[in-house]
Amino acid sequence: MGSVSLILLLICGLAFAGGGIFLSWVVAKTKKNAVKGEPYECGIPTTGTSWIQFHVGYYLFALIFLVFDVELVFLFPWAVVVTKVGWTALTEIVIFMFILFMGLLYAWKKGALKWM
Repeated sequence: MGSVSLILLLICGLAFAGGGIFLSWVVAKTKKNAVKGEPYECGIPTTGTSWIQFHVGYYLFALIFLVFDVELVFLFPWAVVVTKVGWTALTEIVIFMFILFMGLLYAWKKGALKWM
C-alpha cells in the first residue's frame, strides 16, 4: 500500500498543478499589446533602460538572511524535544550554533553585512 499511495499522491499532485495551469490558459483572455509589455513601476513611466545591474552585495545579504532564517526551522523541533533528549540535544545545538556563529563572523569579516 505504501508505494501505491505514493504514486497516487504524485499523480494527483501533478494533475492538480497541471490542471490549474491548463484551466487558466483556457479561461484567461489574452490580448497582447504594447502597453502590457511595458515595465510598470508605481505608475511612473520608466526612463532609460529597465535592464540594470544590481550590486552583488544585495544578493549576498539575501543569502545570509536565508541561511539564518532556515536555522529557525531546525531550532523549533529541537526546542520541542530538548527536555526528552537531555544533554545530547544541548551538545548538538551548541555545536550547531557555533558553526552558524562562525559563518556570521566570516560574513562580517568579508563585509557582506554592510548595506550599500
